[in-house]
Amino acid sequence: MIIVILLALAVSSALVSPAASTSRGLDRRPEKTWFRVSLRHVDSGGNYTKFERLQRAMKRGKLRLQRLSAKTASFESSVEAPVHAGNGEFLMKLAIGTPAETYSAIMDTGSDLIWTQCKPCKDCFDQPTPIFDPKKSSSFSKLPCSSDLCAALPISSCSDGCEYLYSYGDYSSTQGVLATETFAFGDASVSKIGFGCGEDNDGSGFSQGAGLVGLGRGPLSLISQLGEPKFSYCLTSMDDSKGISSLLVGSEATMKNAITTPLIQNPSQPSFYYLSLEGISVGDTLLPIEKSTFSIQNDGSGGLIIDSGTTITYLEDSAFAALKKEFISQLKLDVDESGSTGLDLCFTLPPDASTVDVPQLVFHFEGADLKLPAENYIIADSGLGVICLTMGSSSGMSIFGNFQQQNIVVLHDLEKETISFAPAQCNQL
Repeated sequence: MIIVILLALAVSSALVSPAASTSRGLDRRPEKTWFRVSLRHVDSGGNYTKFERLQRAMKRGKLRLQRLSAKTASFESSVEAPVHAGNGEFLMKLAIGTPAETYSAIMDTGSDLIWTQCKPCKDCFDQPTPIFDPKKSSSFSKLPCSSDLCAALPISSCSDGCEYLYSYGDYSSTQGVLATETFAFGDASVSKIGFGCGEDNDGSGFSQGAGLVGLGRGPLSLISQLGEPKFSYCLTSMDDSKGISSLLVGSEATMKNAITTPLIQNPSQPSFYYLSLEGISVGDTLLPIEKSTFSIQNDGSGGLIIDSGTTITYLEDSAFAALKKEFISQLKLDVDESGSTGLDLCFTLPPDASTVDVPQLVFHFEGADLKLPAENYIIADSGLGVICLTMGSSSGMSIFGNFQQQNIVVLHDLEKETISFAPAQCNQL
């Protein structure tokens, strides 16, 4: 059993004790393409408790779940395109153009396109920094319709260069011209990065930054364009308001004492990072989950992805039902039926409780048994008088969320087609 220590504060949170494409898309001269950048949670500037941060993130996550679970989005009743994840939870700093202008953009492992809002803007959301003006940059260049990156777009047209429409499933979208620019990430400056110069951008969830950096498996993503086969991130605990998470690309992305599981492909959703989840254990009990529960179906539905932009883990309905039943059996606390938290399973804290024993949770990925620390799946609030499981159910795709990835280095190796995990104190890296 793992002991959860409860702090008696008015609104306290719990302290816890124990095949990808790497095509560059464009020819480029040798440049430094490995780097390290800091990541900031979108709510890091707010005065929120851990529970409040989680609730805010879950509201965004439910929208993202709908986006991820959708297979295609239709436009003007005659055009269909694959959908992408869209909004996320972590912002990364970058600079665009010559001279360089600094922006914050959403890091997204669930999509490919890199884009920012551009002048002249027909329809743009409010952003914290000035909108990028390509006329002021000497390195801006529109891509022709004959380019490989234009061909990789799900929807494009040819007028004044390569024009794109990129959808995020709930009819959020960005539309504009595909171009190349010089981008700076940390101490690395890379020319001729293909990106979307968005002049017509609709939808919710983007306003925390000036656009989005796609880190998916497709040719439009930053990773593929850089030709770097590895990247990793390490996300600090949600209650660490000053902690800085990190993204490492290329030779910066290394780790020790890791467990490794293969990536699998879904032809219907080639950008997502699918994993083979073979089972889940609660304490000493292996849950009675059918082996096919987390398999990708013939129509491309189902499966399990690992995602940086979805907060809590969502499991297929029958798997979550088994997980919920086992936690109720082993925790032996009264189930909280109020529904006030937004989480699917909460328990009433015993009066004057200082600790609660919770069972060990293990995700059995192919070749890798990932034992999660209790703080990565349990949250308690003595002010509300509850202790909750930070997971939910999904009627389609399952998602391994970022709450479960706290203080774990997650390494994506697109050459070996694997993902590796290693525990770490992310605020000390």
